[in-house]
Amino acid sequence: MKIISTKVHGVLDYLMGAILIVAPWLLNFNRGGAETWIPVALGAGAIMYSLFTNYELSVSKSISMRTHLTLDLMSGILLAASPWIFGFNDYVYLPHLILGIVEIGAASMTEVTPRYDYSAGHNVH
Repeated sequence: MKIISTKVHGVLDYLMGAILIVAPWLLNFNRGGAETWIPVALGAGAIMYSLFTNYELSVSKSISMRTHLTLDLMSGILLAASPWIFGFNDYVYLPHLILGIVEIGAASMTEVTPRYDYSAGHNVH
């Protein structure tokens, strides 16, 4: 069921990107290894590809929404599994797991077509 519009997803993208970047320091798991830099890299990446996605809150419309959601899904899976893949699950795992699941959920529940057709200048729905 697609209950999240592309516009709301855009807000969530920038918010999640920022949360991922600051989470290691905010939640005190900033040891400087994979536990720190995986969320930072994924957060920065999410902000970057969001800026180029074909939806309401980007600066350029060069990446399709379908591609964007695939990147979100892969990022969420990597983030959720990273404590076990990179072996830091004895130190911290819950923030990575929870935020990864949130990313997977948002990617799965977001519409693939923006509600506004930029080329025609009118609402699609």
